[in-house]
Amino acid sequence: MSDAVLDDISHRRYNPLRGSWILVSPHRTKRPWQGQQEAASKIELPAYDSACYLCPGNKRAQGETNPQYEDPFIFVNDYSAVKESQQAYEPDQNGPSFELLQAEAVTGKCYVMTFSPLHNVTLADLSPSDILPIIKTWTSLYTAHLSPTSPLAKVAPPTTIPPGSQLAGEESPSTKPTAQYRYMQIFENKGAAMGCSNPHPHCQVWTTSSLPEEPSIELAQMQKYRTNHNGAHLLNDYASTEADKKERVVFENDTFLTVCPWWATWPFETMVVSKKHKRALVDLDEKEQVELAEVIADVTRRYDNLFETSFPRLLMVEI
Repeated sequence: MSDAVLDDISHRRYNPLRGSWILVSPHRTKRPWQGQQEAASKIELPAYDSACYLCPGNKRAQGETNPQYEDPFIFVNDYSAVKESQQAYEPDQNGPSFELLQAEAVTGKCYVMTFSPLHNVTLADLSPSDILPIIKTWTSLYTAHLSPTSPLAKVAPPTTIPPGSQLAGEESPSTKPTAQYRYMQIFENKGAAMGCSNPHPHCQVWTTSSLPEEPSIELAQMQKYRTNHNGAHLLNDYASTEADKKERVVFENDTFLTVCPWWATWPFETMVVSKKHKRALVDLDEKEQVELAEVIADVTRRYDNLFETSFPRLLMVEI
């Protein structure tokens, strides 16, 4: 029986990255809609806001003053979710409730990175050439946190943090972390609906001493797939499958494929995958960095155009 029948029946779809299933009920899209409907956005922001703690030259909440930066600007988050130094915690493993009420300390370092000195733009407004310095800065920050013994350190380019950033210069205590952390997550939660506290274009970068649950599950699943498929890479095989079917492809270039994943949880969820195996940002050459910039510009612009607004979103860069 053709897979086309799945377009009109309830069914489960397998997510190989998690080893889990998701219920899909496509026939429910036919139900009448009398819920919330939003008008096209008419909000206009100034290019510079004197009250914004991310604009160039302004003072932040903790008293530090931003430089008159022109490139992506990075600083240690004034309100970090995890910190490098904190009070030690040793759980009582002999307590009667230890197995039920477990906790362990997590340390790390959190950064804020602005995309542009302009207050009134988003990634969707930036050209690929404007986004390329953002990708290069992500790569430099990632390189600065690599373990010297990591295989990635052998191919990583020399780290150059933009001169305007508070991480620049050997004298800065922010240049290097005080410990070797296990994981780095780059993310942008854009829009008030996503909990963003400031409309100035920016992202956050969290490094942690522990590996979060979601990437831990995905790593185990990819290792399992590689073992069971003679060394093949799960995401490469998935990208090839979607590229052949061309049913869920949103955008593609020589290096990357943007798809609505087969196992999508959200109605307008997209995933960007590399067509060839890339371990991390440091594996991308100049051309591949440019093509990643093209992907980000294209997808974010599509969201804004589709909903006729500066669309709230969560962008995650898994590296």
